[in-house]
Amino acid sequence: MDWREEGILIGIRRYGESSVIIEMFFENRGRHLGVVRGGISKKLTPILQLGNQLDAHWKARLEEHLGSFSIDLVKSRASLIMMDKVALSGLSSICGLLNFSLPERESHSLLYKKTFELLDLVASKKKWLTDYLSWEITLLEELGFGLDLSSCAVTGVLDNLKYISPRSGRAVSLEAAGDWSKRLLPLPNCLRGFDDGIEDLIQGFLVTGYFLENKVASSLGQKVIPSSRRRFIELIKKA
Repeated sequence: MDWREEGILIGIRRYGESSVIIEMFFENRGRHLGVVRGGISKKLTPILQLGNQLDAHWKARLEEHLGSFSIDLVKSRASLIMMDKVALSGLSSICGLLNFSLPERESHSLLYKKTFELLDLVASKKKWLTDYLSWEITLLEELGFGLDLSSCAVTGVLDNLKYISPRSGRAVSLEAAGDWSKRLLPLPNCLRGFDDGIEDLIQGFLVTGYFLENKVASSLGQKVIPSSRRRFIELIKKA
């Protein structure tokens, strides 16, 4: 068995004395693992950096085997942001969440395209925090926990939406919330497409973080979301 596809490096760990196991995210093949022989060498170490775009050739005797990758660098992203703590932390959070949440060898074409675009934005050092939040919303949708903020879950009205149901992920209007408002999540303006500053954006991250922790992690057997995501949010708060 063998195939070749371009993808994003989202994980790497030591394997034996000189090799590594890498986790790649491909448009057509999803999250896929393989061994890279000599992966800790001086030649390959600069290539095997999180977020880099690689041309990967996978080989195995059987489809279900771990297999091995031979790789070539297509685009280096990590090297462009090495001195930017927030950008590096954001890149690490993106890769960590993909590793944490995606099943192996299951295609997520839309999420791949969104990830590719977001990583290029991060590497370009342009404004990207709002795009990152949008990416987390897409991740939740791809995993079956999408938010529906178009209308009130109780009355169906389109106006004065102020809360989100922590159970359904649907919007709730101020009038419909009533005495239940304290049990609901606030609906930040940024999740409705409005730019209302960094504090509002952080509220948006708290909302997506809630569903990552209480829906996604729970569905995966009470796993804990990557610490890289928490560190990223902390850096944003301090910036």
